[in-house]
Amino acid sequence: MSKAAFKHPLDPLTAEEIVAVTSEVRKYVAAKTDIKAVRFFSSSLLPPPKRVVLAYLGIPLEPGAKPEEPTPIVRRAEADFLDAVRGGGYNATVALKDGKWEVEDFVELDKALHPFISPEELMECEFIVKADPKVQELAKAVGIEPDQIACDGWSIGYDARFPQSQRVQQAFVYARFSEHENLYAHPLDFIPIVDSTQQKVIHIDFPPHYKKTENGHKLSTDFVGAPSLEQDALAVSNRDRIPPPLRRWDFLPDLMEKSEEGGYKQRTDLKPLHVVQPEGVSFKMNGHVLEWQNWSMHIAFTPREGIALSTITYNDNGEIRPLFYRLSLAEMVVPYGAPEFPHPRKFAFDSGEYGMGTMANELSLGCDCLGQIHYLPGAYVTHSGDAFVIKNVICIHEEDAGVLWKHSDYRTGGRGHTVRRRRLVVKYVWNYHFYQDGHVEFEVRLTGILQVYVSGDNEPNPFGATVAPNINAHYHQHMFCLRVDPMIDGLKNTVIESDVIPLPDAPTGSASNYAGNAFISQDTVIEKETGRQYDFTKERRWRIVNSGRKHYASGKAGGFAIGVKGAAAPMMVREDSWAAKRSTFLSNTLWVCKEVEGTKSGSQRIWPSGKYVPMTREEPKDSIGKWVEGKENVVDEDLLVYINFGTTHIPRPEDWPVYAFRPFL
Repeated sequence: MSKAAFKHPLDPLTAEEIVAVTSEVRKYVAAKTDIKAVRFFSSSLLPPPKRVVLAYLGIPLEPGAKPEEPTPIVRRAEADFLDAVRGGGYNATVALKDGKWEVEDFVELDKALHPFISPEELMECEFIVKADPKVQELAKAVGIEPDQIACDGWSIGYDARFPQSQRVQQAFVYARFSEHENLYAHPLDFIPIVDSTQQKVIHIDFPPHYKKTENGHKLSTDFVGAPSLEQDALAVSNRDRIPPPLRRWDFLPDLMEKSEEGGYKQRTDLKPLHVVQPEGVSFKMNGHVLEWQNWSMHIAFTPREGIALSTITYNDNGEIRPLFYRLSLAEMVVPYGAPEFPHPRKFAFDSGEYGMGTMANELSLGCDCLGQIHYLPGAYVTHSGDAFVIKNVICIHEEDAGVLWKHSDYRTGGRGHTVRRRRLVVKYVWNYHFYQDGHVEFEVRLTGILQVYVSGDNEPNPFGATVAPNINAHYHQHMFCLRVDPMIDGLKNTVIESDVIPLPDAPTGSASNYAGNAFISQDTVIEKETGRQYDFTKERRWRIVNSGRKHYASGKAGGFAIGVKGAAAPMMVREDSWAAKRSTFLSNTLWVCKEVEGTKSGSQRIWPSGKYVPMTREEPKDSIGKWVEGKENVVDEDLLVYINFGTTHIPRPEDWPVYAFRPFL
């Protein structure tokens, strides 16, 4: 493809390209298969190999080297879709050649593999549940009419009662008494299972409940596991039906004015706070490429990760230094802590099971973003093959970030100096912060509505918090995996683990440590593919370095340090639990593996929990735990670094009905 045909080889598919790709796939399916109807679930760019992209952009592979000669680039895309009649998944690779898209590769997926759940499937799940006669009967028994039923579709998580080839969802059911009221205030006591292909409810589960005893609490059944599909689930739960709480817990101001006792009025004593830049912003945009304060990067929406930053460089006094080939949040997992079935099924993979891009909404000025904003759009495929466009899905702006540095000279007549700090914010749901001093920060904040379940009057709640009368919010975690594809001064990088420890073999009073205060920073080069855990006792940290670039004073290899102390969190589930077996990448804080690319496309190692996540039950073959088993050399290599972090959410009544933004990283 000619250089003039696209602005940047990593530009995401446009809405027009998505339609062209799916149209070509449809033609291929109609001509060469017996598939009668298809439903698309993803259609996205297949990036070219890394060296091809860097040559195109004129970015060198080593310090002081010249860029490689550019070669022709063929624009490629891939599409995942299902046989809408019989089920079963397929993946197609499509290439743009001579101005026309054509199918290059067409693969039927293993029956146990499923593309991620689409927004349309989640909405269909609610329609299916609401229309089901048994669901209506169960709701009616606790006072809820059919038109008051609402539900959230969720991935099934892990349920061995259903074959992995069957595409199923679980549905959390609520009552909703008016159009916009908070449905989560009225949880119902049963959980339907929906077959997404057959579009019908195939089973309904009833969680057991707890009772107070002299010694604390006791579950209504002696077994916390799953009853068989042949058993009466309500009878097995050994408890009575529990009606939903009826009190409204609205969070929309106009509804609160009507539903809150004594009325509701928003604060009126806040004066306006204006963020203005009368001379305009300091950054420049050219399509998806941004330049600001010596930084340059490509910014793109992706259906699965939400946002990816690529080809990040820094202009160091005229030398363009490559730093990161790609940064993205590759996975997010939310395991819940209640052991009684079916609650253990709740551990959502927000990226791998839903797609964090397809779940996005449009950002609004004055709320999501404040100041002078530049927006970027995003597009993803719908079941029909059309493109759904989110106009303002990424926002870019500058912020004052407090004091950069300050020094005071206490001597008489001494001079002090203070410098303000400016930062660039690239915002999706989370924020990438770029600073003038060259460091990068990834910030995640938590907000939203708790996933809740109904509880009986005065019911004990050993694995959660009673956030409102008869409303139980289970303990859970939010675990994230940041994928770092480094190119620190080129593609030959190394990771160094650094521990801060007391001076070894030198007790207090010894000749080398008489006062007992000595401690050192001890470096260990990570030589082979592996995973490493954070160690609080050693203030452990890691550096990604290029041995070919030495600091002029220290003589040490230049690079970037990885700071996770404020966000490192262990996964609280058992190592052999359902959740842990599906998300083995969370067993370490940091992973280092060698990059592997295709001959026609880029990285083959992107998803730490596998490419196809729904319905998995074990560690996938294409996941990071399997990749590092090769123990390949990772010294002075093109490598990948995966950083895991998170937080454990013990809900509080103050988190209800909606909890405010809380940064933890």
